[in-house]
Amino acid sequence: MMNWLTAEHLALVFGGLTALSILLYAILDGYDLGVGITLPMGNQAWRDTAIASIGPFWDANETWLVLAVGLLLVAFPAAHSAILHALYLPTAMLLIGLILRGVAFDFRAKVKTQRKVYWDYTFKAGSLLATFSQGFMLGIYVMGLQYHTGSIIFACFSGLCVTAAYAMIGNAWLIGKTSGELQLHAIKHCKIAGVLTLSGILAVSLINPMVNANVLQVWTEPPLAYFFAAIPLLCFAMFVIGYLALKRLPLPKDAGAWLPFAICNVIFISSFIGLALSFYPFVVPNQMTLYQAASSRESLLIIFFGAVVVIPVIAAYTAVAYYAFRGKADGLKYY
Repeated sequence: MMNWLTAEHLALVFGGLTALSILLYAILDGYDLGVGITLPMGNQAWRDTAIASIGPFWDANETWLVLAVGLLLVAFPAAHSAILHALYLPTAMLLIGLILRGVAFDFRAKVKTQRKVYWDYTFKAGSLLATFSQGFMLGIYVMGLQYHTGSIIFACFSGLCVTAAYAMIGNAWLIGKTSGELQLHAIKHCKIAGVLTLSGILAVSLINPMVNANVLQVWTEPPLAYFFAAIPLLCFAMFVIGYLALKRLPLPKDAGAWLPFAICNVIFISSFIGLALSFYPFVVPNQMTLYQAASSRESLLIIFFGAVVVIPVIAAYTAVAYYAFRGKADGLKYY
């Protein structure tokens, strides 16, 4: 085994683990951010149910973001420095948004009922700030970590589209976790967010190859181009299937209520894989490859044996939490 753990293989392993952590964060924290974005401010009971549906999970979901940033720091310190240097301000905005969410989540459970709405607005504002910041960072990353008028406009557009994507998966989560009028509300808003998300994916798919020559080469040179073409086709097929499924919901006995959330997961995974394959082997677009940014083999080896223990533990307690708190959130309150 030690012979297999070369510097190149370890760099690839940690690149994969970092990418997996980011993807899991986008899906798991994505839906609870989406619940915050679309929190129904006109109905206190709906808000209580929506927040109760994410109560046991939202804090633990952010563990994957901490893990991703930690892996990037220790395994690819040069890339961590370059990326965070370019994204310092939106990163600060992201952290402020996450802090607002955390404070609001706890305080809303401790204030008088008539004041709870103010903390609900704070939770919603923190969710919007966090999601827009993430989308802005993605846009700047796609534009090669460069700031100019065109890249800032694209990054702002990316921020809106990522916000829509999180709203889509957040409403899909509520479709599975709720029933009645709140479920109908989530179905309606999931359709709207889905259309906006598809528009954003199409825009990124068109602009990315125009900005990054390496991306154009990866997606157009056979024979791998034929394989890569299946990824956007799968993604767009999921949008069509998802829209048709939403038009039929709700069904008797709540059948198929979790289908939209499953479809959203496939959309997130295929979009992420497409983006990752577009930039490989670069970790800093057009500047630094995965292998150039990696720490020494000795450092990676030490981290590797720690990751072998830590990551399965995180995955296990996440799975246990979701199993323990499965089922509908109707009538629940989170204190």
